[in-house]
Amino acid sequence: MAYVRDNGDNGFDLSTAISCADTYSRSVGVGVTIIDSGGRILYSTEKDRKVCSLCCEINSGKNGAQSCSSTYLLYGSYQAERFGGKYIFFCPLGLAHWASPITADGSMRGAILGGPAMLLEPDDFLIDDIINKFDVSEDIHKRLREYINEAPVIKTEKANSLADLLYIVASYLSTPDSDYYADAKEQMEQQSDISEYVQHIKTVGDAGECGTYPLEKEKELMSLISIGDKANSQRVLNEIFGHIFFSSGGNFEVIKSRVLELIVLLSRAALEGGADIEQIFGLNYRYLSQIHKFETVEELTYWLSKIMARFTDCVFNLVDVKHVDVIYRAISYIRQNYMKKITLEEVASHVYLSPSYFSKIFKDEMKCNFNEYLNHVRIEMSKKLLMDPGVPLVDVSSLVGYEDQSYFSKVFKKITGVSPGKYRETRGNLRKA
Repeated sequence: MAYVRDNGDNGFDLSTAISCADTYSRSVGVGVTIIDSGGRILYSTEKDRKVCSLCCEINSGKNGAQSCSSTYLLYGSYQAERFGGKYIFFCPLGLAHWASPITADGSMRGAILGGPAMLLEPDDFLIDDIINKFDVSEDIHKRLREYINEAPVIKTEKANSLADLLYIVASYLSTPDSDYYADAKEQMEQQSDISEYVQHIKTVGDAGECGTYPLEKEKELMSLISIGDKANSQRVLNEIFGHIFFSSGGNFEVIKSRVLELIVLLSRAALEGGADIEQIFGLNYRYLSQIHKFETVEELTYWLSKIMARFTDCVFNLVDVKHVDVIYRAISYIRQNYMKKITLEEVASHVYLSPSYFSKIFKDEMKCNFNEYLNHVRIEMSKKLLMDPGVPLVDVSSLVGYEDQSYFSKVFKKITGVSPGKYRETRGNLRKA
């Protein structure tokens, strides 16, 4: 018998959701779980949820018996809402799940999740790496090994297909106007940010700043996209929009021409960040053919924001990444802490893996080792500082996390082909011109 919890009005039809969950589970051979907006399990096709129960047992005294459902399942659901409706993630035991939100009136009312499953054959090295993280009895180690071996093993390509199928199910369970309300809210927030920045230009910008197209902000935007920083990319893009609106006087055709130029800029930044060239060119062709259908500035700017988010995702093409959740959390942590003395061991601990195993999967998935990626992020951030004459050259290295200035100069020249001083001199001349 499946697990069912009565939780009152959830904002969606639970009986229909249960019927869909049962059909999906029987068809594809994996478990399905339904949660409410607070992370509580409303229904599961797995009556005992062996692995999750064991995880809760391991974590009892830490996060309590609801640690799995209220933390990891809800986390995966929020990530799915954030990344376009589906998300594959890993629980602390290394098992894969995939989630899609159930929405109504523009907000998430619950989620439907598939899994758990293994995306790799559970060899001894992988299982030992998982179970050795936990300081528990031999009996629990034994049970954990048995449960991991019992989990279905599916290929990454199939996991992506199952996530796509679950998204279709979640869309069926969601109210038809959910996307409309969510898009309208995002559009309003973006227009508010742009209007606020236009007011800032009017208030504090001098005539030269207001009358000049912000090339430096374009460079900043390219750097942010090349390291996959979606949030700050959106912020800078809104500031560029503010400059365009202010300088164009609201002329729609002028704004449209600037947007076309920005699409080329965004695609180039994605390519510099390592995105696949054929994929980017294909997206470019499709997007450029769409621009003429828009009739308002609001539609145009929101559309470009979606393009930027798509290009930023292409920088780290996580569609085919096996350990998508681990990689996402790792690169997010690095981007937030690159200015500090962070180590591979520290980041590995943040994603709940041993240093040796984290190092292996990071290199496999990102096609570069941890230090190479960290250096790339730091050098991209240092470029922004070098273009600011108010930041002393001797301070740049420490501001991006390097303790040794000569080592910073060596790494900078290796990546860019010029020294930090020469880079500042060259960009300074371009800026004056």
